[in-house]
Amino acid sequence: MNDFTRGTIESETTEDDDASTYLSIGDLMSGLLMFFVLLFITVIIQRDEPKRVVIGNVIGQMKSNNIDVKVNSETGDVSIRESILFSQGSAEIKPEGKEFLRRFIPIYSDVIFSKPEFEKEVSRVVIEGHTSSQGDYKTNLELSLQRSASVTKYIFDEMNFPTKTHLSKKILAAGRGEIEAEQGFDNPSDRKVLFRFQFRTPL
Repeated sequence: MNDFTRGTIESETTEDDDASTYLSIGDLMSGLLMFFVLLFITVIIQRDEPKRVVIGNVIGQMKSNNIDVKVNSETGDVSIRESILFSQGSAEIKPEGKEFLRRFIPIYSDVIFSKPEFEKEVSRVVIEGHTSSQGDYKTNLELSLQRSASVTKYIFDEMNFPTKTHLSKKILAAGRGEIEAEQGFDNPSDRKVLFRFQFRTPL
């Protein structure tokens, strides 16, 4: 075999070896990338697990105790219809609204403080008043603030339940007015009081 032929064969063998090496490195990098993606997903799932369990417990307790609320399965927001607590345009809690809160609050609070990890995960509970788009913005905002304040005041001035002291450290009253309401359309579902979790880390 002449030198030219031998050189050609050696060159082709070297190129094949280089290609195999590059493929192996590529496979290794792909494998490492997949490993880190799976590790990232696992960490995210584990991080969010306490939140999901808290929300699941809220949903379960509301259903098992026949509490008439709507719970958002993603955020844990608990929505109470205006008609349960207030007369239209009023911030004074109705007698039936007070009875509802006496049933709802102890169960809701018990979920938060049932386990140390739940209590740690829920950094705050925001009570938000929501109104519809009927009327002017300032009036709606004032009404929503008055409603959230009325609910908060009733819980801590007139109710007694085992976790009251703990809950008082997490509660914040807020008004939303018509911010989330569809402008120009009076949707009764916009008029509500919302109990909203603020988690230690966002969902």
